[in-house]
Amino acid sequence: MISDACIFFILDHDVAINRYSRLSKKRENEKTKFEATEDVYTARKKQHQTMMHYFCALNTIQYKKKIAILEPLLGYMQAQISFFKMGSENLNGQLEEFMSNISTSVQNVRREMDNDVETMQQTIQDMEVASEPLYLPDPDPKKLPVNRNLTRKAGYLNIRNKTGLVSSTWERQYFFTQGGNLMSQARGDVAGGLVMDIDNCSVMAVDSEDRRYCFQITSFDGKKSVILQAESRKDSEEWIATINNISKRIYLTENPEETAARVNQSAIEAVTPSPSFQQRHESMRPVQPQSRPRSTRTNSTGSVGSDSSALTALSLDAIVAPDTPIQFDIISPVSEDQSGQPRTPGQSGRRTNPFGESGEKSESEDSILHQLFIVRFLGSMEVKADDCPEVVYETMRQILAARAIHNIFRMTESHLLVTCDCLKLIDPQTQVTRLRFPLPNVVLYATHQENKRLFGFVLRTAGGRTEGRPVSVCYIFESNNEGEKICDSVGLAKQIALHAELDRRASEKQKEIEKVKEKQEKEINKQKQIEKDLEEQSRLIAASSRPNQPGAEGHVVVLNANQSEEANQSEVGKKKGESEA
Repeated sequence: MISDACIFFILDHDVAINRYSRLSKKRENEKTKFEATEDVYTARKKQHQTMMHYFCALNTIQYKKKIAILEPLLGYMQAQISFFKMGSENLNGQLEEFMSNISTSVQNVRREMDNDVETMQQTIQDMEVASEPLYLPDPDPKKLPVNRNLTRKAGYLNIRNKTGLVSSTWERQYFFTQGGNLMSQARGDVAGGLVMDIDNCSVMAVDSEDRRYCFQITSFDGKKSVILQAESRKDSEEWIATINNISKRIYLTENPEETAARVNQSAIEAVTPSPSFQQRHESMRPVQPQSRPRSTRTNSTGSVGSDSSALTALSLDAIVAPDTPIQFDIISPVSEDQSGQPRTPGQSGRRTNPFGESGEKSESEDSILHQLFIVRFLGSMEVKADDCPEVVYETMRQILAARAIHNIFRMTESHLLVTCDCLKLIDPQTQVTRLRFPLPNVVLYATHQENKRLFGFVLRTAGGRTEGRPVSVCYIFESNNEGEKICDSVGLAKQIALHAELDRRASEKQKEIEKVKEKQEKEINKQKQIEKDLEEQSRLIAASSRPNQPGAEGHVVVLNANQSEEANQSEVGKKKGESEA
Protein backbone atom coordinates (compact mmCIF):
# COMPACT_ATOMS: atom_id res chain seq x y z
CA MET A 1 0.00 0.00 0.00
CA ILE A 2 2.82 2.41 0.92
CA SER A 3 4.75 1.67 -2.26
CA ASP A 4 1.63 2.31 -4.34
CA ALA A 5 1.09 5.62 -2.54
CA CYS A 6 4.72 6.59 -3.21
CA ILE A 7 4.33 5.91 -6.90
CA PHE A 8 1.12 7.94 -6.95
CA PHE A 9 2.75 10.92 -5.23
CA ILE A 10 5.75 10.74 -7.57
CA LEU A 11 3.43 10.99 -10.54
CA ASP A 12 1.58 13.86 -8.87
CA HIS A 13 4.90 15.63 -8.24
CA ASP A 14 5.89 15.22 -11.91
CA VAL A 15 2.61 16.73 -13.03
CA ALA A 16 3.05 19.70 -10.67
CA ILE A 17 6.68 20.29 -11.84
CA ASN A 18 5.62 20.20 -15.48
CA ARG A 19 2.90 22.76 -14.82
CA TYR A 20 5.30 24.98 -12.94
CA SER A 21 7.88 24.72 -15.73
CA ARG A 22 5.39 25.87 -18.35
CA LEU A 23 4.88 29.27 -16.69
CA SER A 24 5.40 32.08 -19.26
CA LYS A 25 8.28 34.50 -18.81
CA LYS A 26 6.68 37.34 -20.70
CA ARG A 27 3.25 37.09 -19.24
CA GLU A 28 3.53 36.62 -15.56
CA ASN A 29 0.29 35.94 -13.80
CA GLU A 30 0.50 35.98 -10.08
CA LYS A 31 -2.49 33.82 -9.57
CA THR A 32 -1.32 31.12 -11.97
CA LYS A 33 2.17 31.28 -10.54
CA PHE A 34 0.83 30.97 -7.01
CA GLU A 35 -1.29 27.96 -7.89
CA ALA A 36 1.62 26.20 -9.63
CA THR A 37 3.93 26.93 -6.71
CA GLU A 38 1.29 25.67 -4.26
CA ASP A 39 0.91 22.44 -6.26
CA VAL A 40 4.65 21.79 -6.26
CA TYR A 41 4.82 22.51 -2.54
CA THR A 42 1.94 20.21 -1.72
CA ALA A 43 3.25 17.39 -3.93
CA ARG A 44 6.74 17.53 -2.45
CA LYS A 45 5.40 17.64 1.08
CA LYS A 46 3.14 14.65 0.54
CA GLN A 47 5.93 12.72 -1.13
CA HIS A 48 8.31 13.44 1.73
CA GLN A 49 5.75 12.46 4.35
CA THR A 50 4.98 9.25 2.53
CA MET A 51 8.65 8.35 2.28
CA MET A 52 9.16 8.95 5.99
CA HIS A 53 6.17 6.77 6.89
CA TYR A 54 7.48 4.12 4.50
CA PHE A 55 10.89 4.00 6.12
CA CYS A 56 9.30 3.95 9.57
CA ALA A 57 7.18 0.97 8.53
CA LEU A 58 10.28 -0.81 7.22
CA ASN A 59 12.06 -0.31 10.53
CA THR A 60 9.02 -1.57 12.41
CA ILE A 61 8.93 -4.70 10.27
CA GLN A 62 12.57 -5.37 11.01
CA TYR A 63 11.88 -5.32 14.74
CA LYS A 64 8.76 -7.45 14.37
CA LYS A 65 10.79 -10.09 12.55
CA LYS A 66 12.90 -10.53 15.63
CA ILE A 67 9.97 -11.20 17.97
CA ALA A 68 7.31 -12.63 15.61
CA ILE A 69 8.37 -16.27 16.29
CA LEU A 70 9.44 -15.86 19.87
CA GLU A 71 6.15 -14.46 21.15
CA PRO A 72 3.89 -17.37 19.96
CA LEU A 73 6.51 -19.90 21.01
CA LEU A 74 6.75 -18.32 24.42
CA GLY A 75 2.96 -18.34 24.74
CA TYR A 76 2.81 -22.02 23.68
CA MET A 77 5.48 -22.96 26.20
CA GLN A 78 3.69 -21.12 28.96
CA ALA A 79 0.42 -22.85 28.03
CA GLN A 80 2.11 -26.27 28.04
CA ILE A 81 3.72 -25.57 31.39
CA SER A 82 0.36 -24.52 32.80
CA PHE A 83 -1.31 -27.63 31.35
CA PHE A 84 1.24 -30.03 32.75
CA LYS A 85 1.18 -28.27 36.10
CA MET A 86 -2.60 -28.62 36.21
CA GLY A 87 -2.38 -32.31 35.18
CA SER A 88 0.27 -33.00 37.75
CA GLU A 89 -1.78 -31.35 40.45
CA ASN A 90 -4.97 -33.23 39.50
CA LEU A 91 -3.47 -36.67 38.74
CA ASN A 92 -0.81 -36.83 41.35
CA GLY A 93 -3.13 -38.48 43.89
CA GLN A 94 -5.02 -40.79 41.46
CA LEU A 95 -2.20 -41.69 39.08
CA GLU A 96 -1.27 -44.99 40.70
CA GLU A 97 -4.88 -46.14 40.88
CA PHE A 98 -5.43 -45.04 37.29
CA MET A 99 -2.35 -46.90 36.06
CA SER A 100 -3.38 -50.09 37.88
CA ASN A 101 -6.88 -49.91 36.39
CA ILE A 102 -5.49 -49.37 32.91
CA SER A 103 -3.09 -52.29 33.32
CA THR A 104 -5.91 -54.56 34.48
CA SER A 105 -8.08 -53.48 31.54
CA VAL A 106 -5.27 -54.15 29.09
CA GLN A 107 -4.74 -57.62 30.51
CA ASN A 108 -8.46 -58.37 30.32
CA VAL A 109 -8.59 -57.19 26.71
CA ARG A 110 -5.58 -59.33 25.84
CA ARG A 111 -7.20 -62.34 27.53
CA GLU A 112 -10.46 -61.76 25.61
CA MET A 113 -8.46 -61.39 22.43
CA ASP A 114 -6.78 -64.75 22.99
CA ASN A 115 -10.15 -66.38 23.67
CA ASP A 116 -11.64 -64.80 20.56
CA VAL A 117 -8.70 -65.98 18.49
CA GLU A 118 -9.18 -69.54 19.74
CA THR A 119 -12.94 -69.32 19.09
CA MET A 120 -12.36 -67.92 15.62
CA GLN A 121 -9.87 -70.67 14.83
CA GLN A 122 -12.40 -73.29 15.92
CA THR A 123 -15.14 -71.55 13.94
CA ILE A 124 -12.92 -71.50 10.87
CA GLN A 125 -12.27 -75.22 11.23
CA ASP A 126 -15.99 -75.95 11.68
CA MET A 127 -16.87 -73.79 8.68
CA GLU A 128 -14.24 -75.53 6.58
CA VAL A 129 -15.70 -78.91 7.50
CA ALA A 130 -19.28 -77.71 6.90
CA SER A 131 -18.34 -76.03 3.62
CA GLU A 132 -16.49 -79.04 2.29
CA PRO A 133 -19.40 -80.03 -0.03
CA LEU A 134 -19.53 -76.48 -1.41
CA TYR A 135 -16.04 -76.81 -2.81
CA LEU A 136 -17.15 -79.66 -5.07
CA PRO A 137 -18.64 -78.67 -8.44
CA ASP A 138 -21.38 -81.31 -8.06
CA PRO A 139 -22.27 -81.62 -4.34
CA ASP A 140 -24.30 -84.45 -2.89
CA PRO A 141 -28.06 -83.59 -2.99
CA LYS A 142 -28.54 -85.30 0.38
CA LYS A 143 -26.14 -82.87 2.06
CA LEU A 144 -27.31 -79.81 0.12
CA PRO A 145 -31.04 -80.19 -0.63
CA VAL A 146 -32.60 -78.43 -3.59
CA ASN A 147 -34.57 -75.27 -2.80
CA ARG A 148 -37.73 -75.40 -4.92
CA ASN A 149 -39.34 -72.28 -3.46
CA LEU A 150 -37.24 -69.75 -5.37
CA THR A 151 -38.80 -67.16 -7.65
CA ARG A 152 -35.52 -65.38 -8.41
CA LYS A 153 -32.16 -66.88 -9.24
CA ALA A 154 -28.84 -65.73 -10.64
CA GLY A 155 -25.61 -67.45 -11.52
CA TYR A 156 -23.25 -68.52 -14.26
CA LEU A 157 -24.55 -70.90 -16.94
CA ASN A 158 -23.28 -72.14 -20.28
CA ILE A 159 -25.51 -71.39 -23.27
CA ARG A 160 -25.35 -73.33 -26.51
CA ASN A 161 -25.04 -71.25 -29.69
CA LYS A 162 -25.44 -72.86 -33.09
CA THR A 163 -22.63 -72.08 -35.51
CA GLY A 164 -23.83 -74.26 -38.37
CA LEU A 165 -26.26 -76.98 -39.29
CA VAL A 166 -24.76 -79.53 -36.91
CA SER A 167 -22.03 -77.61 -35.07
CA SER A 168 -22.46 -75.52 -31.94
CA THR A 169 -20.40 -73.73 -29.31
CA TRP A 170 -20.90 -73.15 -25.59
CA GLU A 171 -20.43 -69.73 -23.99
CA ARG A 172 -20.31 -69.01 -20.27
CA GLN A 173 -22.50 -66.07 -19.28
CA TYR A 174 -24.07 -64.63 -16.16
CA PHE A 175 -27.84 -65.30 -16.12
CA PHE A 176 -30.44 -63.82 -13.82
CA THR A 177 -34.22 -63.58 -13.67
CA GLN A 178 -35.98 -60.23 -13.60
CA GLY A 179 -39.73 -60.54 -13.16
CA GLY A 180 -40.97 -62.82 -15.93
CA ASN A 181 -37.84 -62.39 -18.07
CA LEU A 182 -34.61 -64.35 -18.30
CA MET A 183 -31.63 -61.99 -18.67
CA SER A 184 -27.98 -62.63 -19.45
CA GLN A 185 -24.79 -60.59 -19.32
CA ALA A 186 -21.69 -61.68 -21.17
CA ARG A 187 -18.16 -60.84 -20.09
CA GLY A 188 -17.36 -57.25 -20.94
CA ASP A 189 -20.99 -56.13 -21.30
CA VAL A 190 -22.11 -53.06 -19.40
CA ALA A 191 -25.64 -54.33 -18.68
CA GLY A 192 -27.71 -57.47 -19.15
CA GLY A 193 -29.85 -58.25 -22.17
CA LEU A 194 -33.14 -60.10 -22.59
CA VAL A 195 -32.83 -63.78 -23.48
CA MET A 196 -36.53 -64.72 -23.57
CA ASP A 197 -39.87 -64.26 -21.85
CA ILE A 198 -40.42 -67.17 -19.44
CA ASP A 199 -44.06 -66.49 -18.57
CA ASN A 200 -46.11 -69.62 -19.43
CA CYS A 201 -42.95 -71.27 -20.76
CA SER A 202 -41.99 -74.92 -20.43
CA VAL A 203 -38.69 -76.15 -19.03
CA MET A 204 -37.32 -79.66 -18.88
CA ALA A 205 -34.04 -81.48 -18.48
CA VAL A 206 -32.53 -82.67 -21.76
CA ASP A 207 -29.68 -84.97 -22.73
CA SER A 208 -26.76 -83.46 -24.60
CA GLU A 209 -24.12 -85.41 -26.44
CA ASP A 210 -21.18 -83.51 -24.99
CA ARG A 211 -22.48 -81.81 -21.82
CA ARG A 212 -24.12 -82.78 -18.53
CA TYR A 213 -26.81 -81.10 -16.45
CA CYS A 214 -28.48 -79.45 -19.44
CA PHE A 215 -32.03 -78.14 -19.53
CA GLN A 216 -34.13 -76.59 -22.27
CA ILE A 217 -36.47 -73.61 -21.98
CA THR A 218 -39.21 -73.29 -24.62
CA SER A 219 -41.34 -70.17 -24.98
CA PHE A 220 -45.11 -70.35 -24.63
CA ASP A 221 -45.64 -70.31 -28.40
CA GLY A 222 -42.91 -72.87 -29.06
CA LYS A 223 -41.07 -70.59 -31.50
CA LYS A 224 -37.96 -70.02 -29.40
CA SER A 225 -35.95 -72.35 -27.20
CA VAL A 226 -32.55 -72.21 -25.52
CA ILE A 227 -30.40 -74.96 -24.05
CA LEU A 228 -28.42 -74.10 -20.92
CA GLN A 229 -25.92 -76.05 -18.85
CA ALA A 230 -25.55 -75.75 -15.08
CA GLU A 231 -22.50 -76.61 -13.01
CA SER A 232 -24.20 -79.30 -10.92
CA ARG A 233 -27.36 -81.35 -10.68
CA LYS A 234 -28.52 -79.27 -7.70
CA ASP A 235 -28.03 -76.03 -9.62
CA SER A 236 -29.84 -77.47 -12.64
CA GLU A 237 -32.85 -78.60 -10.59
CA GLU A 238 -33.02 -75.25 -8.78
CA TRP A 239 -33.01 -73.40 -12.11
CA ILE A 240 -35.76 -75.70 -13.44
CA ALA A 241 -37.86 -75.25 -10.27
CA THR A 242 -37.35 -71.47 -10.30
CA ILE A 243 -38.35 -71.15 -13.95
CA ASN A 244 -41.38 -73.36 -13.30
CA ASN A 245 -42.43 -71.06 -10.44
CA ILE A 246 -41.96 -68.00 -12.65
CA SER A 247 -43.88 -69.70 -15.47
CA LYS A 248 -46.82 -70.10 -13.06
CA ARG A 249 -46.55 -66.34 -12.29
CA ILE A 250 -46.02 -66.93 -8.60
CA TYR A 251 -43.67 -63.94 -8.55
CA LEU A 252 -46.68 -61.61 -8.99
CA THR A 253 -48.10 -62.51 -5.57
CA GLU A 254 -47.42 -60.49 -2.43
CA ASN A 255 -45.04 -63.03 -0.90
CA PRO A 256 -43.72 -65.19 -3.76
CA GLU A 257 -41.51 -67.51 -1.71
CA GLU A 258 -44.30 -68.34 0.76
CA THR A 259 -46.69 -68.93 -2.14
CA ALA A 260 -44.19 -71.23 -3.85
CA ALA A 261 -43.63 -73.05 -0.55
CA ARG A 262 -47.39 -73.54 -0.12
CA VAL A 263 -47.71 -74.84 -3.68
CA ASN A 264 -44.87 -77.31 -3.17
CA GLN A 265 -46.20 -78.30 0.25
CA SER A 266 -49.65 -78.91 -1.20
CA ALA A 267 -48.04 -81.06 -3.88
CA ILE A 268 -46.21 -83.03 -1.17
CA GLU A 269 -49.38 -83.44 0.88
CA ALA A 270 -51.25 -84.45 -2.26
CA VAL A 271 -49.19 -87.62 -2.57
CA THR A 272 -48.81 -88.31 1.18
CA PRO A 273 -51.53 -90.75 2.33
CA SER A 274 -53.37 -90.10 5.55
CA PRO A 275 -53.30 -92.87 8.22
CA SER A 276 -57.01 -93.59 7.91
CA PHE A 277 -56.85 -93.77 4.15
CA GLN A 278 -53.80 -96.01 4.34
CA GLN A 279 -55.49 -98.33 6.84
CA ARG A 280 -58.59 -98.59 4.67
CA HIS A 281 -56.53 -99.79 1.72
CA GLU A 282 -53.84 -101.73 3.58
CA SER A 283 -55.24 -105.05 2.48
CA MET A 284 -55.84 -103.85 -1.09
CA ARG A 285 -52.28 -102.64 -1.68
CA PRO A 286 -50.74 -104.59 -4.59
CA VAL A 287 -47.09 -105.54 -4.87
CA GLN A 288 -45.08 -103.19 -7.06
CA PRO A 289 -43.72 -104.95 -10.18
CA GLN A 290 -39.95 -105.36 -10.39
CA SER A 291 -39.85 -104.67 -14.13
CA ARG A 292 -41.01 -101.05 -13.75
CA PRO A 293 -38.31 -99.22 -11.79
CA ARG A 294 -39.44 -95.79 -12.89
CA SER A 295 -42.99 -96.16 -11.60
CA THR A 296 -44.22 -94.72 -8.34
CA ARG A 297 -47.34 -95.01 -6.22
CA THR A 298 -49.81 -92.45 -5.08
CA ASN A 299 -53.20 -92.53 -3.41
CA SER A 300 -54.12 -88.90 -3.08
CA THR A 301 -57.65 -87.62 -2.80
CA GLY A 302 -57.17 -84.07 -4.09
CA SER A 303 -57.96 -82.62 -7.50
CA VAL A 304 -56.35 -80.65 -10.28
CA GLY A 305 -59.12 -78.51 -11.69
CA SER A 306 -61.32 -76.10 -9.83
CA ASP A 307 -64.47 -78.21 -10.30
CA SER A 308 -62.91 -81.46 -9.09
CA SER A 309 -62.21 -80.05 -5.62
CA ALA A 310 -65.69 -81.13 -4.54
CA LEU A 311 -64.93 -84.80 -5.09
CA THR A 312 -64.84 -86.89 -1.96
CA ALA A 313 -62.31 -89.56 -1.12
CA LEU A 314 -64.83 -92.28 -1.90
CA SER A 315 -65.56 -90.88 -5.37
CA LEU A 316 -61.84 -90.55 -6.08
CA ASP A 317 -61.35 -94.16 -5.06
CA ALA A 318 -64.02 -95.06 -7.59
CA ILE A 319 -62.13 -93.10 -10.28
CA VAL A 320 -58.48 -93.97 -9.64
CA ALA A 321 -57.44 -97.08 -7.78
CA PRO A 322 -55.27 -96.39 -4.71
CA ASP A 323 -51.58 -97.27 -4.93
CA THR A 324 -51.76 -97.40 -8.71
CA PRO A 325 -48.29 -97.44 -10.36
CA ILE A 326 -47.48 -94.44 -12.55
CA GLN A 327 -45.46 -94.93 -15.73
CA PHE A 328 -43.32 -91.88 -16.53
CA ASP A 329 -41.48 -93.22 -19.60
CA ILE A 330 -42.63 -94.56 -22.94
CA ILE A 331 -41.36 -98.12 -23.33
CA SER A 332 -39.90 -98.25 -26.82
CA PRO A 333 -40.34 -101.37 -28.99
CA VAL A 334 -36.56 -101.95 -28.99
CA SER A 335 -36.40 -102.17 -25.21
CA GLU A 336 -39.39 -104.50 -25.18
CA ASP A 337 -37.77 -106.85 -27.67
CA GLN A 338 -34.55 -106.88 -25.68
CA SER A 339 -36.33 -107.60 -22.43
CA GLY A 340 -38.10 -110.60 -23.94
CA GLN A 341 -41.58 -109.18 -23.58
CA PRO A 342 -44.06 -109.74 -26.42
CA ARG A 343 -44.89 -106.76 -28.55
CA THR A 344 -48.38 -105.45 -27.97
CA PRO A 345 -50.66 -104.40 -30.82
CA GLY A 346 -50.34 -100.78 -29.71
CA GLN A 347 -46.57 -100.74 -30.15
CA SER A 348 -44.92 -101.15 -33.49
CA GLY A 349 -41.33 -100.73 -34.55
CA ARG A 350 -42.03 -99.97 -38.20
CA ARG A 351 -40.96 -96.59 -39.49
CA THR A 352 -43.90 -94.37 -40.33
CA ASN A 353 -44.05 -91.22 -42.37
CA PRO A 354 -46.53 -88.95 -40.56
CA PHE A 355 -47.47 -87.19 -43.80
CA GLY A 356 -48.43 -90.38 -45.66
CA GLU A 357 -45.78 -89.99 -48.37
CA SER A 358 -44.10 -93.39 -48.02
CA GLY A 359 -44.19 -95.95 -50.78
CA GLU A 360 -45.61 -98.67 -48.53
CA LYS A 361 -49.32 -98.74 -47.96
CA SER A 362 -50.13 -98.13 -44.31
CA GLU A 363 -53.36 -98.74 -42.49
CA SER A 364 -54.00 -94.98 -42.10
CA GLU A 365 -53.12 -94.14 -45.69
CA ASP A 366 -56.78 -94.00 -46.73
CA SER A 367 -57.71 -91.75 -43.81
CA ILE A 368 -58.97 -88.32 -44.78
CA LEU A 369 -57.63 -86.74 -41.56
CA HIS A 370 -53.90 -86.35 -40.85
CA GLN A 371 -52.95 -83.85 -38.14
CA LEU A 372 -49.55 -83.75 -36.44
CA PHE A 373 -48.83 -82.20 -33.03
CA ILE A 374 -45.71 -81.91 -30.86
CA VAL A 375 -46.37 -83.40 -27.42
CA ARG A 376 -44.38 -84.42 -24.34
CA PHE A 377 -45.34 -87.53 -22.40
CA LEU A 378 -45.92 -86.87 -18.68
CA GLY A 379 -47.14 -90.26 -17.51
CA SER A 380 -49.89 -92.87 -17.55
CA MET A 381 -51.72 -94.91 -14.96
CA GLU A 382 -54.61 -97.34 -14.74
CA VAL A 383 -58.02 -95.89 -13.84
CA LYS A 384 -61.18 -97.52 -12.58
CA ALA A 385 -63.68 -95.38 -14.49
CA ASP A 386 -63.83 -93.91 -17.99
CA ASP A 387 -67.16 -92.10 -18.12
CA CYS A 388 -66.41 -88.61 -16.70
CA PRO A 389 -63.70 -85.96 -17.30
CA GLU A 390 -62.82 -85.97 -13.59
CA VAL A 391 -60.88 -89.15 -14.34
CA VAL A 392 -58.47 -87.16 -16.54
CA TYR A 393 -58.29 -84.27 -14.03
CA GLU A 394 -57.46 -86.57 -11.12
CA THR A 395 -54.87 -88.46 -13.17
CA MET A 396 -53.23 -85.14 -14.15
CA ARG A 397 -53.09 -84.07 -10.52
CA GLN A 398 -51.55 -87.31 -9.31
CA ILE A 399 -48.96 -87.49 -12.10
CA LEU A 400 -47.88 -83.84 -11.69
CA ALA A 401 -47.69 -84.22 -7.91
CA ALA A 402 -45.67 -87.42 -8.21
CA ARG A 403 -43.25 -85.73 -10.64
CA ALA A 404 -42.77 -82.83 -8.22
CA ILE A 405 -42.18 -85.15 -5.25
CA HIS A 406 -39.76 -87.49 -7.00
CA ASN A 407 -37.87 -84.71 -8.85
CA ILE A 408 -38.73 -86.06 -12.30
CA PHE A 409 -38.41 -83.28 -14.87
CA ARG A 410 -37.45 -85.22 -17.99
CA MET A 411 -40.20 -85.59 -20.58
CA THR A 412 -40.11 -87.59 -23.81
CA GLU A 413 -40.98 -85.43 -26.82
CA SER A 414 -42.91 -87.10 -29.63
CA HIS A 415 -45.11 -86.34 -32.61
CA LEU A 416 -48.78 -87.18 -32.08
CA LEU A 417 -50.44 -88.15 -35.36
CA VAL A 418 -54.25 -88.01 -35.30
CA THR A 419 -56.04 -90.01 -38.01
CA CYS A 420 -59.51 -91.46 -38.42
CA ASP A 421 -58.21 -94.90 -37.46
CA CYS A 422 -55.83 -94.37 -34.56
CA LEU A 423 -53.54 -92.07 -32.58
CA LYS A 424 -49.80 -92.61 -33.05
CA LEU A 425 -46.81 -91.45 -31.03
CA ILE A 426 -43.91 -91.13 -33.47
CA ASP A 427 -40.25 -90.57 -32.65
CA PRO A 428 -39.32 -87.20 -34.23
CA GLN A 429 -35.77 -88.36 -34.98
CA THR A 430 -36.22 -91.88 -36.35
CA GLN A 431 -39.91 -91.71 -37.40
CA VAL A 432 -40.49 -94.98 -35.53
CA THR A 433 -43.98 -95.48 -34.11
CA ARG A 434 -43.57 -95.68 -30.35
CA LEU A 435 -47.21 -96.29 -29.42
CA ARG A 436 -50.41 -96.81 -31.36
CA PHE A 437 -53.84 -96.20 -29.86
CA PRO A 438 -56.85 -97.47 -31.85
CA LEU A 439 -59.36 -94.66 -32.09
CA PRO A 440 -62.41 -96.80 -31.10
CA ASN A 441 -60.64 -97.64 -27.83
CA VAL A 442 -60.18 -93.93 -26.95
CA VAL A 443 -63.32 -93.47 -24.87
CA LEU A 444 -62.57 -90.16 -23.09
CA TYR A 445 -60.38 -87.10 -23.67
CA ALA A 446 -60.15 -83.70 -21.94
CA THR A 447 -57.86 -80.72 -21.33
CA HIS A 448 -56.83 -79.18 -18.03
CA GLN A 449 -59.30 -76.56 -16.86
CA GLU A 450 -56.60 -73.98 -16.06
CA ASN A 451 -53.46 -75.02 -17.93
CA LYS A 452 -54.63 -75.56 -21.50
CA ARG A 453 -51.31 -77.10 -22.48
CA LEU A 454 -52.13 -80.27 -20.53
CA PHE A 455 -54.47 -82.85 -22.03
CA GLY A 456 -55.14 -86.54 -21.60
CA PHE A 457 -57.25 -89.39 -22.86
CA VAL A 458 -58.46 -92.73 -21.51
CA LEU A 459 -57.72 -95.86 -23.54
CA ARG A 460 -59.84 -98.94 -22.98
CA THR A 461 -57.66 -101.96 -23.69
CA ALA A 462 -58.96 -104.63 -26.02
CA GLY A 463 -58.05 -107.64 -23.90
CA GLY A 464 -58.03 -108.28 -20.18
CA ARG A 465 -60.59 -107.57 -17.50
CA THR A 466 -60.15 -106.68 -13.84
CA GLU A 467 -62.94 -107.28 -11.32
CA GLY A 468 -65.41 -107.83 -14.14
CA ARG A 469 -64.60 -104.54 -15.90
CA PRO A 470 -62.32 -103.74 -18.86
CA VAL A 471 -58.88 -102.34 -18.07
CA SER A 472 -58.62 -98.58 -18.79
CA VAL A 473 -55.40 -96.56 -18.86
CA CYS A 474 -55.22 -92.75 -18.77
CA TYR A 475 -52.36 -91.07 -20.69
CA ILE A 476 -51.33 -87.48 -19.86
CA PHE A 477 -49.39 -85.22 -22.26
CA GLU A 478 -48.15 -81.63 -22.45
CA SER A 479 -48.31 -79.70 -25.71
CA ASN A 480 -47.24 -76.28 -26.92
CA ASN A 481 -50.45 -74.51 -25.92
CA GLU A 482 -52.52 -76.81 -28.20
CA GLY A 483 -54.42 -79.02 -25.76
CA GLU A 484 -57.88 -77.92 -26.87
CA LYS A 485 -56.88 -78.14 -30.54
CA ILE A 486 -55.69 -81.72 -30.06
CA CYS A 487 -58.92 -82.68 -28.28
CA ASP A 488 -60.94 -81.04 -31.06
CA SER A 489 -58.91 -82.99 -33.61
CA VAL A 490 -59.54 -86.26 -31.75
CA GLY A 491 -63.25 -85.43 -31.57
CA LEU A 492 -63.31 -84.67 -35.29
CA ALA A 493 -61.54 -87.95 -36.02
CA LYS A 494 -64.07 -89.87 -33.92
CA GLN A 495 -66.95 -88.12 -35.70
CA ILE A 496 -65.47 -88.97 -39.09
CA ALA A 497 -64.89 -92.55 -37.95
CA LEU A 498 -68.46 -92.72 -36.60
CA HIS A 499 -69.93 -91.48 -39.88
CA ALA A 500 -67.72 -93.89 -41.81
CA GLU A 501 -68.86 -96.75 -39.56
CA LEU A 502 -72.51 -95.75 -40.00
CA ASP A 503 -72.03 -95.59 -43.77
CA ARG A 504 -70.33 -98.99 -43.71
CA ARG A 505 -73.14 -100.51 -41.67
CA ALA A 506 -75.73 -98.92 -43.96
CA SER A 507 -73.97 -100.30 -47.02
CA GLU A 508 -73.71 -103.75 -45.42
CA LYS A 509 -77.38 -103.64 -44.52
CA GLN A 510 -78.23 -102.58 -48.06
CA LYS A 511 -76.17 -105.46 -49.40
CA GLU A 512 -77.96 -107.88 -47.09
CA ILE A 513 -81.33 -106.54 -48.24
CA GLU A 514 -80.28 -106.94 -51.87
CA LYS A 515 -79.11 -110.48 -51.16
CA VAL A 516 -82.47 -111.29 -49.52
CA LYS A 517 -84.33 -109.81 -52.47
CA GLU A 518 -82.19 -111.75 -54.90
CA LYS A 519 -82.79 -114.94 -52.94
CA GLN A 520 -86.52 -114.28 -52.87
CA GLU A 521 -86.52 -113.64 -56.60
CA LYS A 522 -84.68 -116.90 -57.15
CA GLU A 523 -87.24 -118.74 -55.00
CA ILE A 524 -90.11 -117.11 -56.90
CA ASN A 525 -88.56 -117.98 -60.25
CA LYS A 526 -87.97 -121.53 -59.09
CA GLN A 527 -91.58 -121.80 -57.89
CA LYS A 528 -92.81 -120.44 -61.19
CA GLN A 529 -90.69 -122.94 -63.05
CA ILE A 530 -92.06 -125.78 -60.93
CA GLU A 531 -95.62 -124.64 -61.54
CA LYS A 532 -94.92 -124.39 -65.25
CA ASP A 533 -93.47 -127.91 -65.28
CA LEU A 534 -96.46 -129.22 -63.36
CA GLU A 535 -98.85 -127.66 -65.83
CA GLU A 536 -96.91 -129.18 -68.70
CA GLN A 537 -96.94 -132.58 -67.05
CA SER A 538 -100.65 -132.33 -66.30
CA ARG A 539 -101.33 -131.49 -69.90
CA LEU A 540 -99.23 -134.42 -71.09
CA ILE A 541 -100.90 -136.81 -68.63
CA ALA A 542 -104.32 -135.63 -69.71
CA ALA A 543 -103.36 -136.17 -73.32
CA SER A 544 -101.99 -139.63 -72.64
CA SER A 545 -105.11 -140.72 -70.74
CA ARG A 546 -107.28 -140.51 -73.87
CA PRO A 547 -107.80 -144.10 -75.34
CA ASN A 548 -108.16 -143.31 -79.01
CA GLN A 549 -105.41 -140.78 -79.34
CA PRO A 550 -102.40 -143.12 -79.29
CA GLY A 551 -103.90 -145.68 -81.74
CA ALA A 552 -105.38 -143.15 -84.09
CA GLU A 553 -102.46 -140.90 -84.37
CA GLY A 554 -99.73 -143.40 -83.45
CA HIS A 555 -97.86 -140.94 -81.22
CA VAL A 556 -95.96 -142.15 -78.16
CA VAL A 557 -94.95 -139.74 -75.36
CA VAL A 558 -91.76 -140.55 -73.47
CA LEU A 559 -91.39 -139.05 -69.98
CA ASN A 560 -88.18 -138.73 -68.07
CA ALA A 561 -87.80 -139.94 -64.52
CA ASN A 562 -88.54 -136.60 -62.87
CA GLN A 563 -91.56 -135.93 -64.97
CA SER A 564 -92.86 -139.44 -64.32
CA GLU A 565 -92.45 -139.00 -60.57
CA GLU A 566 -94.16 -135.61 -60.65
CA ALA A 567 -96.94 -137.10 -62.79
CA ASN A 568 -97.39 -139.98 -60.37
CA GLN A 569 -97.55 -137.54 -57.47
CA SER A 570 -100.13 -135.45 -59.31
CA GLU A 571 -102.22 -138.57 -60.08
CA VAL A 572 -102.07 -139.68 -56.47
CA GLY A 573 -103.17 -136.20 -55.42
CA LYS A 574 -106.06 -136.25 -57.85
CA LYS A 575 -107.18 -139.69 -56.68
CA LYS A 576 -107.09 -138.55 -53.06
CA GLY A 577 -109.14 -135.52 -54.01
CA GLU A 578 -111.70 -137.64 -55.82
CA SER A 579 -111.94 -140.09 -52.92
CA GLU A 580 -112.43 -137.28 -50.48
CA ALA A 581 -115.11 -135.81 -52.73
